[in-house]
Amino acid sequence: MTPVARPAKAEMRATVILSRVNSRASDAVTRAAASQPLDGARALELARRVLAIEAQAIAELSARLGNAFVAAVERILHCRGRVVVCGIGKSGHVGRKLAATLASTGTPAFFVHATEAMHGDLGMITADDVVVMLSNSGETDELVRLLPHVKRAGATVVALTGDEQSALAQAAHIHLDAGVRAEACPLGLAPTASTTAAQALGDALALALLDARGFSAEDFLRSHPAGALGRRLVPVAEVMRRGDALPVTPFAATLVEAIAEMSRKGMGMTVVVHDDRRVAGIFTDGDLRRCVTGMRDVASAKVADMMTARPRTVRADSLAIDCVEAMETPPKVSQLLVVDDDGRLVGALHLHDLFRARIV
Repeated sequence: MTPVARPAKAEMRATVILSRVNSRASDAVTRAAASQPLDGARALELARRVLAIEAQAIAELSARLGNAFVAAVERILHCRGRVVVCGIGKSGHVGRKLAATLASTGTPAFFVHATEAMHGDLGMITADDVVVMLSNSGETDELVRLLPHVKRAGATVVALTGDEQSALAQAAHIHLDAGVRAEACPLGLAPTASTTAAQALGDALALALLDARGFSAEDFLRSHPAGALGRRLVPVAEVMRRGDALPVTPFAATLVEAIAEMSRKGMGMTVVVHDDRRVAGIFTDGDLRRCVTGMRDVASAKVADMMTARPRTVRADSLAIDCVEAMETPPKVSQLLVVDDDGRLVGALHLHDLFRARIV
């Protein structure tokens, strides 16, 4: 067996010493900067310049969109496998974001690190897949070495680079031009405008696919069941009260019977319905306060004479978040009735139900 070459002790010692020297130099620069007062005007001027450069980079992308973009959308739309996104360094970070955006908007996708792909993860890629490779230079060594293996596997390659003449751009089946005039970094070194442009172009690709698939808010909810996004897309049917929890009073009931039903169910109202469950009106705490003033014969009063006709209603498949606006529209209300297409009662929603579900 051939012995493994090991670095000499002197070389290892030199590497350790150099690392310590670099670390101390970096600390010294940091301490020196921290001791100096900030030039606020200079910082604002630089920030505005950065934003202007990056905004211009995105605007110029729009002018260059054309047949290649359409071809990429069409190829991914009809892909029988998945979209595999590859990148290294900052382009890898952009690639992870692109894969996540695609997956959450209806296009199955995942990220594979180019180096890991060359050490076994290439087996994740099949002939049915579309591989999107991101590299600003288009010459990233790991991606250039990986590309022929991906093509040999039969997958379609879409390259997203900043150089149409680069190795990746020339070898890919489809090239998307994400080139920028200059980085926003004052040193011209840190990837800034180029990563912004690549991310914007990736978002454009993902959302063009969303539109082409007819991806809906309901579809979005299925992939975002938790968090603030999920709560914004919860349908009324999931938070409304129904069954025995629903206060219901027949149209012919007395006012006393209606008050008793209101007290049992604790929604601050009762729904007045006809025999076939069609909603006739709503009787609320506010209606009760208004009608008892000056009333002499409460026992014989009918709820139908005291109710509010034509109450506000929603459908069970409406978004719960939209009910907030319906309740807040003057005159404000705290309850909404949920009805079917024929106006029959299927549930009710109180403002407190929206709070409990953390919709608001």
